[in-house]
Amino acid sequence: MKTFIRPSVLIVIFVLCMLPFAFPNAYIVDVAIRICLAGIVAIGLNLLMGFAGQVSIGHAAFVALGAYASGVATIRYGWSPLFALAVGAVGVAVLAYLVAKPILRLRDHTLTMATLGLGIIVHMVLVNEVAWTGGPDGMAVGPMKIGDWVLKGEMSWYALVACLLVLAIVISLNLFSSPAGRALRALHGSEVAAAVMGVNVPSFKVRVFVLSAVFASIAGSLTAHYNSFITPSLAGFMPSVELATMVVVGGMASTFGVVLGACLVVGLPQVFGGFEGFEMVFFGLALMLTVIFMPKGIVPSFAQRFAKRKS
Repeated sequence: MKTFIRPSVLIVIFVLCMLPFAFPNAYIVDVAIRICLAGIVAIGLNLLMGFAGQVSIGHAAFVALGAYASGVATIRYGWSPLFALAVGAVGVAVLAYLVAKPILRLRDHTLTMATLGLGIIVHMVLVNEVAWTGGPDGMAVGPMKIGDWVLKGEMSWYALVACLLVLAIVISLNLFSSPAGRALRALHGSEVAAAVMGVNVPSFKVRVFVLSAVFASIAGSLTAHYNSFITPSLAGFMPSVELATMVVVGGMASTFGVVLGACLVVGLPQVFGGFEGFEMVFFGLALMLTVIFMPKGIVPSFAQRFAKRKS
């Protein structure tokens, strides 16, 4: 419960509440919504990469599976969006559990390649199952409904995803300070040492993998209803790399760091959008400089420097 009264959480809530008054137009609101959705996925991925030290570059597959679960269930079968979101999250959790058992036995680059393979498999299934997914052309998705209430308008969507982002932050901070979080961080430091101290390494790795996949699935379902259209590109290689970049650049094991990473990865292309053809160059340069001069990530690096000056 301490997390709920932390000043940092209250500051985030205050900023998110005040931001709408600074939005100049609907386009900026749209960018803010996408940042919040990316932030939710990045927080989940940070549990896996930052806390447990298990690198994944196929995590966009779970975003796509959540999106298509909602799309297929609502359009093909007429399920309510909220029920489809929940069932999709459960289905993704089951799949993640089944996949995690063999994959997480691997380490280092072999684990990374296995998660990449998972993303490729999901992408190919979505492309080839034309009858279900619409194939490469994608499929339309209906609006988000909660009972008889239809969620529409950018500000309504912003309010929803901002609340969910805060919830994801609270869950992450609670987990970080819990015994389970300490076990995951011990696992990150050394799996052998963690096992010697009594940590059930395989069980914790599977559980955190499933939890991170559920975060991605929920964000994917919301993305599908927000965009009203989805394609297999959601499970592509670049979306997975962008998610991993959010964690690495913002700061691994730093909840607020990965939120900042989401802001940068989603927001920077918009800032450099005026330099047509060069926006990705500026984006790549910014990321490269961050990794070179702040290898621990932006937030942990600044926190460390501030602590040194204070001492």
